[in-house]
Amino acid sequence: MKILTVAEMRAAESAADSAGNGYAEMMERAGRGAAEALLARLEDPGAHKIVVLAGSGNNGGDGLVCAHYLSNAGASVAVYLTRQPDEADPKVQRLRTKAMLVADAERDGDGRVLARLLGSATVVVDALVGTGARLPLAGGPAAVLDAMQEQLAVGGERPFVMAIDCPSGLECDNGACDARLTPADLTVTFAAPKRGFFGFPANDRLGELVVVDIGLDPYLPVAAPEVMDAERAAALLPERPRQAHKGTFGRALVIAGSRAYVGAAALAAEAAYRAGTGLVEVAPPESLWAVLAPQIPEAIWLPLDERDGGLAPGAAEQVSDALDKASAVLFGPGLGQAGTTQAFVARLLSKLAGRPGLVGRVLVDADGLRHLARVADWAERLSPGAVLTPHPGEFRALTGRSASEIQSDRIGSAQRQAQLWGHVVLLKGAFTVIAAPDGRTTVLPFAEPALARAGTGDVLSGLITGLLAQGLTGYDAACAAGWLHGRAAQLAANHLGTAASVLARDVLAAVPEALSEVKR
Repeated sequence: MKILTVAEMRAAESAADSAGNGYAEMMERAGRGAAEALLARLEDPGAHKIVVLAGSGNNGGDGLVCAHYLSNAGASVAVYLTRQPDEADPKVQRLRTKAMLVADAERDGDGRVLARLLGSATVVVDALVGTGARLPLAGGPAAVLDAMQEQLAVGGERPFVMAIDCPSGLECDNGACDARLTPADLTVTFAAPKRGFFGFPANDRLGELVVVDIGLDPYLPVAAPEVMDAERAAALLPERPRQAHKGTFGRALVIAGSRAYVGAAALAAEAAYRAGTGLVEVAPPESLWAVLAPQIPEAIWLPLDERDGGLAPGAAEQVSDALDKASAVLFGPGLGQAGTTQAFVARLLSKLAGRPGLVGRVLVDADGLRHLARVADWAERLSPGAVLTPHPGEFRALTGRSASEIQSDRIGSAQRQAQLWGHVVLLKGAFTVIAAPDGRTTVLPFAEPALARAGTGDVLSGLITGLLAQGLTGYDAACAAGWLHGRAAQLAANHLGTAASVLARDVLAAVPEALSEVKR
């Protein structure tokens, strides 16, 4: 499923109209689809009093169509317009034949009709302002929403609110919300979700999101970002042939850990195994080996020279043979910020660059990213097609851009840097964004508080590395592992009964269940 900007949606509608799929027909499909989505959530439509709040634009037109089909299903429906209705409009004429109340703000100067309708409504359909909203709202829509807020403040049972296309007062490109916006219980949008839906505060205002097909699929932009789903994850995951041996599933090298972050290497290494890798070699500072080895008895160990609590510069020479054997390399989790480790990372880049077999098979995470940021021309020196997995703070260190600038356009930020650097970028956070240098972009549908916990990023990097080792491309590995990681977090929260108590190892423990779900 694609994600569209407002401009892309308008272009698709225009192309469809030019091809003979006219605006009137698209509006009919939209209004009917919205009505069907609402009716599917009402046990007895005839028991409901529905008020459709309609603006003067296309969103209002969708609302008029929706009112028609709701009435056909037996619901008691009234329409309240921000302006006097156009009596020549066939949509209005169709409602008139039903003897439906069609009121408007211009002839309801004191607002009594609106107050009465809202006071008795069990369902409110918000069709005031659609994807073209500009904030702050003004005029008729603002006045109607003010009345809605006043009615809700009175108390009593809150009506069920369905928004058509988006809640009125939501900017669909950036997710900003007008103070007047009434949160929806159900949002029915058309053709594709809009980019602003995958941000805050917008996402908290949508309620359940339903996407209705209005015949635009052939006209949607090919390069638009897509939402990741379980079906796609299942298609990306490697097969497990019966005749396989451990070498069939690759060998991952995990360079991780420091005295301050002992557990990072263990989480990443076990995650690589859980993703299906045949062999995992772990290269931590030497002093950590005795602590880590009992935690992962399946691992191969390469203890490295250390200094000042981190890796010594000369440790880069120690990993040379391991690099020759590896089918994927992860470095960064828990490395710490010691100056000696910085020198190690700079030398490691040279080692990686001389190994064509690792092109597209390197992942840099966590402290490794901060060390990269201090290396001149790091993007050119890093093995081509690497996977970078920054959170916003690490992204800021790599780019010099402010956190607010990054977060205000997460999709665009990831896309621009992936193309500039020539590496796959996975920008962590609610609705993680994965961008490839060729423009392909995926958004993970998870805003999961269970992942707001130290160590969960190490699990993610290990999962991606495990899939890289099995032959997936960097982009595909990031998408598939990202899905498994998000779903595992949900499962862990469900098992514990709360997201607050989920630890990184709980997410790791739930990975097999998530993997089982998508491979059924």
